[in-house]
Amino acid sequence: MNKLKELISKKPGLVIIGTLLLGLLLGWWFFGGSGSEQQPAADTVTTDHEHEEGTIWTCSMHPQIRETKPGKCPICGMDLIPLSNDNGDDAISPDAVVLTSAAMKIAEVETSVVEKRQPFKMLILPGMVKPDERRIVELTAHFPGRIEKLYVNFTGQKVRKGQLLATIFAPDVVTAQKELFESLKYKESNPQFYQAARNKFKLWLFTDEQIDEIERSGKVKFYFDIVSPRSGTVTKRNVALGDHVMEGMSMFQIIDLTHLWVEFDAYESDIPWIRVGSPVDITIRSVPGKVFKSKVTFIDPVLNLQTRTTLVRTELDNKSGILRPGMFAEGRMKSMLPGNREAVLVPKSAVLWTGKRAVVYVKEDHGDRVAFHYREIELGEDAGDYYVVVSGLEPGEEVVTNGAFKIDAAAQLKGAPSMMNPTGGKSANPHAGHSMPGMTQENEQPEASGKQQSSGEIDPRFKKQLAAVVDSYLALKEALVASDAAKAATAAGQVKQDLDKVQMELLKGDAHVMWMDMLKPLEGSLQKISGSKDIEAQRLAFADLTEALYQSLKMFQVQGLNIYYQFCPMARDGAGANWLSRDKDIRNPYFGEAMLTCGETKETLK
Repeated sequence: MNKLKELISKKPGLVIIGTLLLGLLLGWWFFGGSGSEQQPAADTVTTDHEHEEGTIWTCSMHPQIRETKPGKCPICGMDLIPLSNDNGDDAISPDAVVLTSAAMKIAEVETSVVEKRQPFKMLILPGMVKPDERRIVELTAHFPGRIEKLYVNFTGQKVRKGQLLATIFAPDVVTAQKELFESLKYKESNPQFYQAARNKFKLWLFTDEQIDEIERSGKVKFYFDIVSPRSGTVTKRNVALGDHVMEGMSMFQIIDLTHLWVEFDAYESDIPWIRVGSPVDITIRSVPGKVFKSKVTFIDPVLNLQTRTTLVRTELDNKSGILRPGMFAEGRMKSMLPGNREAVLVPKSAVLWTGKRAVVYVKEDHGDRVAFHYREIELGEDAGDYYVVVSGLEPGEEVVTNGAFKIDAAAQLKGAPSMMNPTGGKSANPHAGHSMPGMTQENEQPEASGKQQSSGEIDPRFKKQLAAVVDSYLALKEALVASDAAKAATAAGQVKQDLDKVQMELLKGDAHVMWMDMLKPLEGSLQKISGSKDIEAQRLAFADLTEALYQSLKMFQVQGLNIYYQFCPMARDGAGANWLSRDKDIRNPYFGEAMLTCGETKETLK
């Protein structure tokens, strides 16, 4: 103690500092330390309360999942995480389908930027080689008579201009010659009588030189020669040796085949792209490996009401004689829109068709997440791999070009606006009221036994059974192509039998419910077709059947089909309708022979 007093007396400043440090240490020990122990507990309670009461829980791989409490993702089984607003989710419309970059890769979603540029279209037109109508000569009998000699023995024989074709005996001309010789005696005293005798020959198309030659000869001519007025090929021979011909009767047809026409049928949608003077590359099936160059010389101003096509004509020289009328041809034209105007273009693969509406999904970036928004657009001309956009899209916007159907399916599950339900309306919770595929309804956990089934893992047996429906559907399509109402009704019954063999119990959760929804239009359409004898009523129901079957095949990812999804813009009174076909060549089931080739391929289902 004495030493402490001595230290304090010698160094009072050091003692004061030590006392302050000791006080701070004791204060931290009693107050700061306890506060640090209590504060985390308070924070923990608050956070837990927020998670329990106000936090939305989602899946990192399936951000469309929204839950009010933690748990497992009903799709992939991963732990749900609290939804953070730091990535800009507040700015995302509740109707949008949201995906992470990883989810986009898994779903194979691809996008492309909408462009504004000069559109062009590669037109492929079916056609046929035809004679040049300006080079067709029809030789008719100008006066009655009998074929005494015939120098053209068969159809297809080539003749030269001025070549003798036949010799005819004409009693009426013999009588007319005698009258002419008699009128010569009264040429000065009765010129009218003389002129009337000459005019009789002119009615038979004798020239003044020929009449003068008859007068100079002074002899009655009993036989008259028929000569070819042009070089060409005899394509018709309507007389034989000894035949009696009447005035006006057709005896020969001669066509100059050194110059031919090639006439093509252009669909209504192709007409705006074709102009007189447009270059055309022509291939002939019977002349493989050779491309003939030509230009459009004529476009028919009148539309064919039966086929809904317009005639487009080109011309070809045929001095070599390798082309023949009747040969099938194909014309290819790379054409620009009239006026060479620029237009907003969207890839065809981005457009979802409902028959009346054209739908795309527009991409919108939000940090590490991407939102896809449903949008209806108005389309203009068909520009090859693109459509001209009249309204609904602006240059620079990004649209889904691969995976649009998957995005649309997610929107349907979410209850957001979609292709089949443009106003939305289903619960935003995609598994409200029933379990998601691969989940049980009791505890929403993955099934303990059996393969977990999601929308991308449909039972292969179900897919095979659904593919069998396509085969009987194609038989129904052929019956409609043939315009056979009775056969179509029978074929619809077979489709119904195959449809009944599809085991819906192979599907779980949402997939099961989705199939039940698709069954309604499928069965309803088949009932209308099988119960009707009116081919037009059957075709209307067939359009609805096609849409339901197409959506089912896409929704349940049925593969190995190798069929074509084709479209006719004139079906259903101009509203348009689709059909599935095994052949790429167009065989229209909505018009049959009347418009058999009206349509185009929209998509290939592989």
